[in-house]
Amino acid sequence: MIRLALVRHAKYDWSEEGIADHDRPLNARGERDAPAMARRLAVTGFAPDVIVSSTATRAQSTALAFGAVFGIMPRPVRRLYAASATTLLDAVEEAGAAGASSVLLVAHNPGIADLAATLSRGRIAHMPTCAVATFSWADDDWEIVDAVHPLG
Repeated sequence: MIRLALVRHAKYDWSEEGIADHDRPLNARGERDAPAMARRLAVTGFAPDVIVSSTATRAQSTALAFGAVFGIMPRPVRRLYAASATTLLDAVEEAGAAGASSVLLVAHNPGIADLAATLSRGRIAHMPTCAVATFSWADDDWEIVDAVHPLG
């Protein structure tokens, strides 16, 4: 069985002018929500083998909060910043090919929401900040994600 958790980064700070989008930090709500959502995910029994994240500051901070709960150091991947659903899925498949049976991906809209919508056959239409969507497949091959819809 393979498992995937999609996480949209937590709420970020727009108050400071002059900060590049890539470098925007989490705001107080994001700092609070990220570890809370990580703990909620852990209670479900989901345990990632790897956490893959966009390099944007807000995504990295979110990934670090999840990593602290699961005891895993997130792996930053530059191409995940503002990535399409296809690019996000490619990164997940690469992590799976490297031996992970359970992947947690932290990224941005619209790519993360598009991927969630595709995998859920349209049942997930929106991924607000710090949203988490999980998927499972009976197969052990990550390439199946491209071809077969998840269980449940």
